[in-house]
Amino acid sequence: MRTNDDLKTPMGDTLGGSQPALEFLARHNGWLAGISLLVALGVWALIIDWGKPPVFLLPPPGAVWNKFLQVAGDGTLLFHAGVTLSEVLLGLLAGSLVAMALGYLLAKSRLLEKIISPYLVASQAIPTVAIAPLLIIWFGQGIFSKVLICALTLFFPVLVNTIIGFRAVPANLYDLMRSMRATHAQTLRYLELPAALPVLFGGLRIGAALSVIGAVVGEFVGADRGLGFLINVGRGQFDTALVFVSLFTLILMAMSLYGLAMLAERRATRWRVADRG
Repeated sequence: MRTNDDLKTPMGDTLGGSQPALEFLARHNGWLAGISLLVALGVWALIIDWGKPPVFLLPPPGAVWNKFLQVAGDGTLLFHAGVTLSEVLLGLLAGSLVAMALGYLLAKSRLLEKIISPYLVASQAIPTVAIAPLLIIWFGQGIFSKVLICALTLFFPVLVNTIIGFRAVPANLYDLMRSMRATHAQTLRYLELPAALPVLFGGLRIGAALSVIGAVVGEFVGADRGLGFLINVGRGQFDTALVFVSLFTLILMAMSLYGLAMLAERRATRWRVADRG
């Protein structure tokens, strides 16, 4: 007769077998990412060698590297990347703060959520790229319109994560805080914020990537500086290498912001690791 332990063995073996693989990937993700990058460059070079497409369609990696050295050396890339980064950071800060504040209010009030949520959902049916021209017309081509587009792009995901995070706080912990006669401010600081932080940072990671998209959308519609503007210049001049340099810079920017959000999450939620230990 098979015992309960026998029934659990296959599942346990499966989990135990996958755990070393997961630990290996976690320890060596740096050089694995490097290998994947080299493979991608190799495939790119093979496509160029076999297909021999025109340079304005797909430039070789060497041409893109030379273009990077050129625009990095004369300060063009640094200037435009700095403009885009400032728009992204301001939009991320403004959009996240407003989304978290409103998300907390909606999480605490079901009535307010029922009143406002239809308008919030309806606003998401309109792509940001569709309203970006209106925002440029209303607020001009300056930095404010780009920051506003960034904030709108990331607003809804951060808002939803905020609502989920605060509503996930166990009810018995609220009873404990009330038994200790904690004020609303103390409950927010010592219970709600720590409990909701993992979900809040999940929204921030998503927002960090979306904010880069928002900035580029705004620069596409109307701008005379920024990486989106640089992409438009490369497209108009059939300088595909310049477009690739701008795209790779945007990817690096988004990945860096995402990584910083992950680092901040680990620092702010050290207590979770201590509890698991």
